[in-house]
Amino acid sequence: MRPDGLFPRQGGLARKRLVWLLTLLVAILALGGTLFKIKGNQEAAAASKLKEVVTLEFAASDVAQVQMRELRQVIPITGNLQPLNQTMVKAKVAGEIKEALVREGEAVRKGQVLARFDTVDLQARLDEKIANLEGARAQLALAEKNQQNNQSLLKQKFISQNAYDNTQSNFLVSQATLKSYQAQLDLARNALKDAVVYAPMDGFVAKRLVQPGEKVGQDMPLFSIVDLSRMELQAPVPANEIPNIRIGQEATIKVEGHDKQAFSGRVERINPSSEAGSRSINVYITIANTEHALRGGMFASGVLSLSNSPPVPAIQLSAIRDENGMPYVYTLEQGKLAKRTVELGRRAEQDGFIEIRSGIAQGVLVVTGRMEGLKADTPAVLKSQAAPVDSAAPRS
Repeated sequence: MRPDGLFPRQGGLARKRLVWLLTLLVAILALGGTLFKIKGNQEAAAASKLKEVVTLEFAASDVAQVQMRELRQVIPITGNLQPLNQTMVKAKVAGEIKEALVREGEAVRKGQVLARFDTVDLQARLDEKIANLEGARAQLALAEKNQQNNQSLLKQKFISQNAYDNTQSNFLVSQATLKSYQAQLDLARNALKDAVVYAPMDGFVAKRLVQPGEKVGQDMPLFSIVDLSRMELQAPVPANEIPNIRIGQEATIKVEGHDKQAFSGRVERINPSSEAGSRSINVYITIANTEHALRGGMFASGVLSLSNSPPVPAIQLSAIRDENGMPYVYTLEQGKLAKRTVELGRRAEQDGFIEIRSGIAQGVLVVTGRMEGLKADTPAVLKSQAAPVDSAAPRS
């Protein structure tokens, strides 16, 4: 044992432990300083980012000026298309169909043969009428000769007046009989002529209702023919809108299956009374269909153009936003976005414009693109401009 009462080996261990503890403490302090510095740098970078100002850039297609323009007033219309001219060809005679020469979907011209009847019976009837007429002519010739002879005998007083009157009566009856047989002969000839069925107009065969060998009666439907060159849209319109509709007004029509094409029409007729069970009145709109793109029964929708409004300040409908029922727009003023509440007027749905009654003035640039996250006072420029947009401030 040493004089200080400590064992030599134990004192060495204590010193080593003390050195190790001091070294560990220094390392911990150094690491803490490093972490604090890193955190400080991160906070400084975040603060720097928050202080950065983001400038929005708008393409020319994303903005538009409030301009004076006429707004078209329109009425939406819907309905089914039908050919303006169509007909049902019926049998003028009774008999058996010998030939049916056209089918559904085929184009036909006016005067084209559609069908033929078997003419055996019709020819026999015609021959009978011809024979009857010849007999009536012979009877008339004999009656006329007797009438002339008796007239001479009456003058010589060889026969009585009564005998002459009988001869005269026979002559008149023979004349009437001849006329009757002549009429019957004409009918028989017409019947033979009607045994050939002709198309009454240009068009397309919509239905063929008979087949060869089928017996049909007089006035029985044979063919349905439609003319597709002009179509008609029967559109119900609310009765309160009828005073605004005139003959000749233009309509723009969209038809199912032709989504990329619009057709033009005009008001041709207006029904004088409303439809039973509704307060609508049918308006008839004709549509030119020279290329036969439209067919009967197609569903169509569109708008009927009424009179245009006087020029008013207007902007695209896409510019209008809504917040709690209050319409507003974003404008570009003095290089920043501004949020302006507006009062709206008439809408032109067909053209995509709406009247601005108050809130912004003519010439102000308005954001029309549907962008989210816009905020007032955000710096904004047009991509084509080097400097921020400086638009006139709205007039109150």
